[in-house]
Amino acid sequence: MARNIQSLERAAAMLRLLAGGERRLGLSDIASSLGLAKGTAHGILRTLQQEGFVEQDEASGRYQLGAELLRLGTTYLDVHELRARALVWTDDLARSSGESVYLGVLHQQGVLIVHHVFRPDDSRQVLEIGAMQPLHSTALGKVLSAYDPVAHTEALEGDRKAFTDRTVCELDAFESLLDLTRARGWAADVEETWDGVASLAAPIHDRRRMPVGAVGVTGAVERLCQDGEVRPEVVAAVRDCARAVSRDLGAGRF
Repeated sequence: MARNIQSLERAAAMLRLLAGGERRLGLSDIASSLGLAKGTAHGILRTLQQEGFVEQDEASGRYQLGAELLRLGTTYLDVHELRARALVWTDDLARSSGESVYLGVLHQQGVLIVHHVFRPDDSRQVLEIGAMQPLHSTALGKVLSAYDPVAHTEALEGDRKAFTDRTVCELDAFESLLDLTRARGWAADVEETWDGVASLAAPIHDRRRMPVGAVGVTGAVERLCQDGEVRPEVVAAVRDCARAVSRDLGAGRF
């Protein structure tokens, strides 16, 4: 039997460590966790960084998974599989919330709608599968920007256009919104993209805990919000849906 290549085994272990632990880890933490000398760990990290599989935060010096690895991960998961896994759960979300449900993935510099469940009433509605939404102002886009480094880069480098007077365009304020999204596990858009319309969304992860999409609801502000805040029961329903789809994709419990 051929011998395994030790450096590749160590690189794979390093990527698993970064994927399953804290969002960012320092060199000492990585070396200690894997039983490696700092010099050895640093050499592997430097190679992974050059290939785009690992990124280093300039301020803290800590490491995290890189955009290239996540880009490869999202191509592994076929969009049709994501949609198929989400069908039952998105139908249930539309019924429980009484609102339209959207499933979105990163595509170029925006959010591509790959599944749309109509609001369960008799109103006239237009199917929006294939439509694009902005990353910086929609709930789906904020979720993707918060959890997917590729989407994050696209949102930062793209034109953060003001669609309404509530759209957050300034960089520091936008980054604060993404920090809040990560902290609470969901994002909201209250009249930031369309007047009178609110939306909220949560992330979907695959079996490797990588972000592969987002699911959310959209409706009139007066239905989704109360006293200026998104209704907690709607937040709970969206998060439950996202967790259910993630579990079906093998992510386990979040």
